[in-house]
Amino acid sequence: KKKRKKEEVTGERQKKKKILAEEVTLAAKEMGVEIELEKVTDFEKIIGFGVMTTPALVVDGKVMFSGKVLKAEALKEFLK
Repeated sequence: KKKRKKEEVTGERQKKKKILAEEVTLAAKEMGVEIELEKVTDFEKIIGFGVMTTPALVVDGKVMFSGKVLKAEALKEFLK
């Protein structure tokens, strides 16, 4: 298994955050990739990433996308 750090970035109280976290976890499992998933709710850290619309996915410090929830199949592209 490959190990990479993954961070899910979101604002507080968002149902979409939970859905995105579940989809990221499913995608990683299907790919056999071991991840460390961190749910970021600290507003200053979110802004520090340059994210203005949540939820967002940050992989190894790089923002992959923001403002939407993708299904596991589409997320696999970001976890390679």
